[in-house]
This record gives sequence, C-alpha cells and structure tokens, in this order.
Amino acid sequence: MIALQEQRTEDAEKLIAQAVAMAPGNAKAESDLGAVRAMLGRYGEAIQSFRRTLALDPTLGSTHYNLGNSLAALGRDDEAIESYRRALELLPNSAGAHNNLGNIWQKKGLLPEAAACFRRAVELQPGLMQAHSNLGDVLTKLGHLQEAIASCERAVALQPDFPGARQNLAVAWMRQGDYARAAACFRRAIEDQADFSPSRLGLAILLLLEGRYREGWREYEWRLMSPTNAVRLRALPEPRWQGTPMPGGTLFIHAEQGFGDTLQFMRYVPLACQRAGAARVIVECQRELAGLLSATGGWGGDVIARPGPDGPALPRYDVQVPMLSLPLTLEQFEPMPMPAPYVRAQEHLRAVWRGRLAAAPGLRAGLVWAGNPAHPEDRLRTIPPAQLLPLLQVPGVVFYSLQMEPRDGVSSPALHEAGIRDLTAHIGDFADTAALVAELDLVITVDTATAHLAGALGSPVWTLLPFVPDWRWGLEKEDTPWYPTMRLFRQRAIGDWNPVIAAVREQLLRLVESRGRTRDHPAGPAA
Repeated sequence: MIALQEQRTEDAEKLIAQAVAMAPGNAKAESDLGAVRAMLGRYGEAIQSFRRTLALDPTLGSTHYNLGNSLAALGRDDEAIESYRRALELLPNSAGAHNNLGNIWQKKGLLPEAAACFRRAVELQPGLMQAHSNLGDVLTKLGHLQEAIASCERAVALQPDFPGARQNLAVAWMRQGDYARAAACFRRAIEDQADFSPSRLGLAILLLLEGRYREGWREYEWRLMSPTNAVRLRALPEPRWQGTPMPGGTLFIHAEQGFGDTLQFMRYVPLACQRAGAARVIVECQRELAGLLSATGGWGGDVIARPGPDGPALPRYDVQVPMLSLPLTLEQFEPMPMPAPYVRAQEHLRAVWRGRLAAAPGLRAGLVWAGNPAHPEDRLRTIPPAQLLPLLQVPGVVFYSLQMEPRDGVSSPALHEAGIRDLTAHIGDFADTAALVAELDLVITVDTATAHLAGALGSPVWTLLPFVPDWRWGLEKEDTPWYPTMRLFRQRAIGDWNPVIAAVREQLLRLVESRGRTRDHPAGPAA
C-alpha cells in the first residue's frame, strides 16, 4: 500500500512538473509541485519550488508555512523561523505554524517561547493532538508537572495509539516520582509500537533506577537507536563483540557518552580483557581523559584518545563494543564493586598542587555546583551558587572551586566574595583535576564527572542529587555500590535544595569537629 501511494505521488509530481514547464509563472502549480516534492522527502527541490512560488506571489501564507516545514526538515532552523513568522503574519490563526515554530524554539532550548507557541496552537485547534503532546513535553522540562500531565493526557485521549504522547506522559510521571505510572506509560507505548526507541530507553533507565539490572541492561541497548538520546554513537562497520574469547584478535572498546560515564565504566575494562583473551585491547576515550587514564595503567588494554575529524585513523581491530554495553556483554548485571581505587593521580602533578595548597589551614574541600549545560537534565542538578553560601560559612573549612564550566545563571560572584579559592586556571585536563582532588580532604559536588572522578580515586566525596536522580544512584540509599567513599545527599521535594544544603552543612560541622579532636581522622563517606 505504501509503495503504491509513493508511486502515485511520484506520478503526480511528474504531471505537475510538466504543467509548470508548459505554463511558467503559475504560482499555484509551483506551490503544488513543492508540496509533492516535500511529500517525497526531496526537500531541497521543494524549497526551490516554494521560493519560486513566493517570488510570484509573496502573500501566500500556506506556501511560507510549507517552506518552513521543508527548511526545518533539513535542519535549517533560522530560515525556517523566518518562514513560519511570515506565515503567521499572513495566517495568524494557523495552528500548524504555531506548533511547528514551537518545535524549533524547543530544539533551540527556548522553552518559554516554545510553550507559548504550543499554547496558542491548542487554543486555535483544540483537537491538534501533537500540539498538546508537545506542550506537555515542554512543560515537563520547565518543571510545571501537573499542567504537563494534563496536556499529555489530553493528547493521549485524542489519539490513544500515538506512542509519542504516551512517552511524554511517562516522562512527566517519572519526573514527579510516580514510577509505577511512568512504567505503565512506557510499556503501553511499546505495545503500540515495539520499536519505539524513546520509550524502550525510558523504560531501561527506570528499570536501572529501580535496581532491576538484568532487564534494564537489555533494554538499555535501545539507547543506540534512540533519536532523542544525546548519545550519537558513530557507525562502526566491525561486528559487535559478544563476550566470547578471541585469542589472536583485537578488541576495540569505545567511550560513548559523558566524562563521568567513561570514568565509571572503565572498571569493566580489565574484566573484558580477561574474558576476551585477545592479543590486543584498545580502549578509546575522550581526549580530556586520555592523559589520566593512560598514566593510571593497569587496564590490560591500550588507552587512546578519540581522534578529531582531521586526526589519525583508528588502529585496525576485529570486533568492537560500546563501553556502556559491557555490563550486558559480560553478564555483570549488578553494579561491579570497586575493591580499590582504580584511577590514580600522577605524583608529580600532586606535588605541584600540594605546593599551591600548602598555606591553606583547616579542612580543604572542593566544590562543584553546576554540570555540563548540554546535558538534558542539567537544570535539575545545578544549584544556584548563592544557595551554597551556608557551606562557606562553616569555620575551619577552606573551599576550592572545581567548577570548570561557569556560565550565565551559575556564575559565582557570591561564592568568591565569601572566600572560595579558584585555581581552575591551572587545570588543563582531568589529570590536573585528579591531582588537585587527591590533595583535598573532601569534594562536595552535584552529579557531574567530578563526582565520578573523586569516587574512582577513592577520595571522600559528597554528591548532591535532585529529586529524581540519575539511574546509577538508585532511589533511597545514602551510599552507593559504585564508590565506597561516596555519600549521597538527596532532594526530598522537587527542586528544593535548601534541606540538602542544611544536611551537608550539619555533616560538615561534625567533620570539622571530629578532625579537631583527632587530626588524622579521614573524611570518610559515613562521616
């Protein structure tokens, strides 16, 4: 049936193209030709047709709208915005134009602007399911969860078998901490479309969060197919390693996500080397981590930096595996324990940092309050710096900034005025950060790569988690099997950091007091 429809569309395109050739200057024929070419996915040709149409008659609002759709399909967002705006000048009551303009604002991260467009779309056309679903998605990201749930439920009511609306509803329920309803929505979306990767990935994350690792790791493979996932794993032609011995061969293990993921999952590399029995194992990581991980050694494989676009070609290898597929491949479903620190700071770098910190009296603590702004959940895990001031008022503690990505909204003049010391200008890569962390008594951080670095080093680290944490931290405990020296401080209400900061301050006061009684007492995770 689909092939027949495509054939009819192609036949229509030929007939309209002939009409345009026989009677040039016919704006309607040009516009129709563009519409048919867009239906065929030939967006570049469609754009040409629409532009010719508008050269003949610039008052055709529907053609501006169609031009915007084709430009958006090719990722030419700024041009698409201008087309949608022109369409709305001519057709202010076009729900489709409002909805599609909202999609671009959302893609650009301009969520209030996107919400305004989606609201207008559903006002104009209450039955426009996609606009209700989109509005719910944006409202979830803005933290307006009750309204988001209502919008998503309206979309589901309009089209119960549309998996995208169920997906958005599931995310809203999950953000609110209602994991049972979230799971039901994910599973219903999968029933409606078995290969709907966003819901497969969402279900995987929920299963892992709840500690259902065997099922969770299997579902987590869908991350490699999910168009909504931030991970963009490059296509590699070599086959996937299935965890079987491969004597004489070369195994390629490659990092695929953030710095913290690489630091956490490097622990699986020695077991993979042992299981493969390969002649060579190559471990590719981010360039910023390569110096630290190479100097640490003991992995059983050669650590290399991921080459840039103009860098050298990869060494030859026989099979490959993404790093976060190792738990499934190795059938190591439960969190792999860390019997000893598996990342080491270089002694010569530690000596340099020791000299820089030598004059600092009291307990030396590192502080991180914001993550990578490109992370889709960064708004939830970042703490406004002013909220951390009670920590800097604890006597007997000298704070050092480990914040490597200051930006609008999370700059730290208040912390600097309160006395935080900033030596980040001396940090070149993670090897420097590791050496500094190793010379500190404690790290206090939001959920960033620094938490993983401190944990992998075996350094005391207190990690501050949002109401719905990342899957790896589970739901309730104050400790974690991933890092024995880590203590978790959790939000108990959405977005409310004040009780978390109060709890950290109380424990910090106790730690300072205990060090005063026993100077050699370490800052362990249960202090």
